[in-house]
Amino acid sequence: MTEKQEIVIYQGESGDISLSADFRNDTIWATQAQIAELFGTKRQAITKHLKNIFNEGELDEKVVSSKMEHTTQHGAMPNKTQTVQTKIYNLDAVLSVGYRVNSRNATIFRKWANKVLKDYLLKGVATNDKRLEQLNKALQIISRSDIPEVCGVAKILQDFSHGLDLLDQYDHQCLQKPKSETNGNWQLKYDEAKNFVNSMKFGKESSLFGNEKDQSFKATLGAIYQTFNGRELYPSIQEKAANLLYFVVKNHSFTDGNKRIAAALFVYFLDKNNALKDKNNNLLIDNNTLAAMTLMLALSKPEEKEIMCNLVMNFLNSSV
Repeated sequence: MTEKQEIVIYQGESGDISLSADFRNDTIWATQAQIAELFGTKRQAITKHLKNIFNEGELDEKVVSSKMEHTTQHGAMPNKTQTVQTKIYNLDAVLSVGYRVNSRNATIFRKWANKVLKDYLLKGVATNDKRLEQLNKALQIISRSDIPEVCGVAKILQDFSHGLDLLDQYDHQCLQKPKSETNGNWQLKYDEAKNFVNSMKFGKESSLFGNEKDQSFKATLGAIYQTFNGRELYPSIQEKAANLLYFVVKNHSFTDGNKRIAAALFVYFLDKNNALKDKNNNLLIDNNTLAAMTLMLALSKPEEKEIMCNLVMNFLNSSV
């Protein structure tokens, strides 16, 4: 690493520590001596921790390390110099070491990292793919800590990091269908769907709830199974479910309860096709997410249909 680096200052308990900032790659670089100073320990301890980190496969040494060249005086002659290479390590490596070192300075660093990550998420700084990738990496490292207040926060942040990623892709209009999708054989027929809707009870609303205004509900069920040139237009279970939710919400086929009916049929369809839960038997969509998705579709514009359905499919794919 020979190109010029900026300098950032980390204010530790023992004083200020100057580190090289690589703004092009959004990271910092530190030598083993600087890391030792940062955490208030000896360089030999840092060497041992880094060796274990690389041996255990937590990080790839080739990815997180580099070499910095600098010129030093050589011998007694005043004009005689030599170029020396010093190994340096990026922020991922510094974070990993910081969660292994047992010292007061390392504890202060962990608390600082904990606060920074919460601010990072809550203030919405994660606005591009590079920063989201870094956030996820940091969370993975922090979640390995055996310190309850640290790993607890990491778990919360990890739960929302996928949602942040989806929102970022939505903002940039680049949200794609998920790669991992499943197929199923169970089909939702009109008579069964109508019986299911009639079984939904909402007290005094029952006289209006679920009354079909026209034939559009039957048309919706046919639409998710439509074909073109012998191929299904919506081949996967996730795609059929997303479009079922969208069509029932947007077609307003019922006098009352369109959004509730759409959400219920969405869950029913996924359950019948064994696509409602992940491999650990956890629901892929919780109540709040289901309500938010349904309202989102209701408020969307017709030209946003594809990206809305892609967003629903990505939520279904988040734990596959």
